[in-house]
Amino acid sequence: MTYSRRHALRNIAAVGAGALFCPRMAFAAVPGDRRFVFVIQRGAADGLNIVVPHGDPGYAAARGALAIDPANMIKLDGMFGLHPALKETGRMYADGQALALHAVASSYRERSHFDGQNVLETGGNRPYAIKDGWMNRLVSRMPGTHAEPIAFAPIVPLALRGAAPVTSYASSSLPRATDDLMARVEGLYAGDAALHALWSAAMATRAQAGEDAGGQDPAALGRLAAGFLARPDGPRVAMIETGGWDTHSGQGGRMATQLKRLDAMLAALRDGMGTVWSETIVLVATEFGRTVAANGTGGTDHGTASATLLVGGAVQGRKVLADWPGLSPGALHEGRDLRPTMSLEVVIGNVLAQSYGIDPGKLFSATQPIEHIGGLLRS
Repeated sequence: MTYSRRHALRNIAAVGAGALFCPRMAFAAVPGDRRFVFVIQRGAADGLNIVVPHGDPGYAAARGALAIDPANMIKLDGMFGLHPALKETGRMYADGQALALHAVASSYRERSHFDGQNVLETGGNRPYAIKDGWMNRLVSRMPGTHAEPIAFAPIVPLALRGAAPVTSYASSSLPRATDDLMARVEGLYAGDAALHALWSAAMATRAQAGEDAGGQDPAALGRLAAGFLARPDGPRVAMIETGGWDTHSGQGGRMATQLKRLDAMLAALRDGMGTVWSETIVLVATEFGRTVAANGTGGTDHGTASATLLVGGAVQGRKVLADWPGLSPGALHEGRDLRPTMSLEVVIGNVLAQSYGIDPGKLFSATQPIEHIGGLLRS
């Protein structure tokens, strides 16, 4: 199901203020045991070739050779389809465990990766206005006591940095250290309270990683994350970094590879979570989108709006939510980009409010009220 502006207005008229978009939100405590995973696509992923608006006549005309052939894509409805590399995501969509949101953007409107990622991860309305991340602020307000949130990255990403304690884990391709070496390091740090505490925390995280600790491929990363999140005493919040989305040239093959890796990681996460998958929401987002028209080097340049994916057993899926602005030249932002019609902060805020009963106004520097978006998650 696709929501256009016309559909939204019709639904509001039909069922009143409690349906799709309404200006008030309730933040009652939410029962259950939800897991939330934020997958960031660093480099400005091209949402127009992830959730493809094949029904818009401007798409094929602007993209030329980069346009995804409708005969090959995974059709979602009469307007949108998934890139053919997203086979498992397409299966989750068909099973009602995935949905897409399109023409989505954060409050950032320039074209710097660094500034855009800073806004996305801090939840601010301009770069470097806030020093900590919205995921860290989320943690400090979550009900219950659980293991520290975890980032599957070499260092803790900005979204998770702040006053609340968090951890990170990145598997290595180097040979595993011997037990003898580990014991020697343990002894070396034993007399230093600060270093020994850090060492002990690292060893605890390493132990939870288990047999997949050495995995480097996307499926191994998905299994690794699932191993942490599925544990009854494990973290409830995690972040996964993915890079390589800055496709100024050779986009066709590069995007196919990137999306195949993302798809494999999401599928492994699903398969590894077991029954906990029914309580899981995975949000996939990028700092900004790419130009509607292809450039002269077989790629696209920095743009504005993009697509966001929600997958998981807790997702009320099988639909595309979009107040679609169109791709005709007159409809584009600054004459070149997909025009934003949905706030990424509002999307994330709704997911968190509906999962944990947390006021998203405490997490984001919203310049306008965070409207309610219905139909994202199962109750």
